[in-house]
Amino acid sequence: MMRTLLLRPGAEELNYEIRGIVKKARQIESLGYEITWENIGDPIQKHNEVPVWMKEIVSELVSQDKSYGYADSKGVLETRKFLADINNKKQGSQITPEDILFFNGLGDAIAKLYQFLIPTARIIGPSPAYSTHSSAEAAHANTAPITYKLDPDNEWLPDMYDLYNKVKYNPSIVGILIINPDNPTGMVYPKEVLEAFVHIAREFKLLLIADEIYQNITYNGVKAVSLAEVIGDLPAISLKGISKEFPWPGSRCGWMEFYNRNASKEFAKLCQTLENAKMIEVCSTILPQLSIPKIMSHPEYQNYRETQNEKIGRRSRIMEEILGDIPGIKFNPTKGAFYNTVVFDEKFLDAEQYLPIEDPKVKALLTGWLQENEMPLDKRFVYYLLASAHICVVPISSFCSDLRGFRVTLLEENEDVFRETFLKLGQAIRFYLNSTKKELV
Repeated sequence: MMRTLLLRPGAEELNYEIRGIVKKARQIESLGYEITWENIGDPIQKHNEVPVWMKEIVSELVSQDKSYGYADSKGVLETRKFLADINNKKQGSQITPEDILFFNGLGDAIAKLYQFLIPTARIIGPSPAYSTHSSAEAAHANTAPITYKLDPDNEWLPDMYDLYNKVKYNPSIVGILIINPDNPTGMVYPKEVLEAFVHIAREFKLLLIADEIYQNITYNGVKAVSLAEVIGDLPAISLKGISKEFPWPGSRCGWMEFYNRNASKEFAKLCQTLENAKMIEVCSTILPQLSIPKIMSHPEYQNYRETQNEKIGRRSRIMEEILGDIPGIKFNPTKGAFYNTVVFDEKFLDAEQYLPIEDPKVKALLTGWLQENEMPLDKRFVYYLLASAHICVVPISSFCSDLRGFRVTLLEENEDVFRETFLKLGQAIRFYLNSTKKELV
């Protein structure tokens, strides 16, 4: 026993099923089975090859002594100038290098953002919700996160009526979070929807926060509109990074862009507090920061990004071809990022469904997993899928959602492997939804 409690209320909200499911997958793997990893957005894990010219830039930087030192506490000035210029060319909200603040990845940035809000100040975010945001918001507020609905029956677009009423009748809400393009759904917000967010923010004097890390990963004829282009004179924060775009997830390199920081005294104080917190830490990792202007201005970069986006778009069309017409699920073609969220029509789900499993050792593992109390039905499917087909996906109930479904990625570079994976997944869905009695496991 400890002499007093250690954890504050809300701390238990910090869960991360995206990685939690890995423990169970490793148990299957230890029995000699190969796992198909569809649980996490790591392009490198899915055989994305970093181009030689990009590696040469990083190698050259590593050979320079300056890449081993501290950066300015806000981040490398040359890089902040470069990024401010990219933003300002969009002809929206204009920023200076002083309005950019680097962090060790967006996870670090998100944690810091919520850390300094008073516990009674709430940020409403989308549901399904990306776990890093919803868990951090819940932990800071000592209670469950507040969310607005993304609608699978309307291309995953937000239910603006739901959002408006929650904001109107909950004065503790001080800001709205937008993830654009969205994780976990792959939806890209049209300009008029972003403008509707701005209208609500203006009416209720709210802060807008946009996680735009997938801003340059769109395809199938769709382009993402940035928050800076529609925000006008309202206070806002954009969250960006290179983890997915270069891709360099292991760089842990992300940044905030502050728009109209003097539009509100409270917002100006928040920006200053975030900067002060970074000064106490000294700085964020310097090597990836130094690489950003060199990589993004390289003559090959634009073509590289377009080629990568076209490949993701092609895989999205393969996924639609295989999963798009399966009875009992709601399938929306993805337009940005590299995820898709498949939702079950709950009339087709029950607690007696199963997938066939022959190995008694795997059956024994599954039996243990199924003992969880009050297990959502999508999690039950995910466990069966892992045990039977050895495909590791994440249940949507773990994304702060009342919907039942799962998230997959569009990352596998080998199209034959990609097609095979989703054919196997499609067969598993059809079998599971049509299974009429529980298998004895």
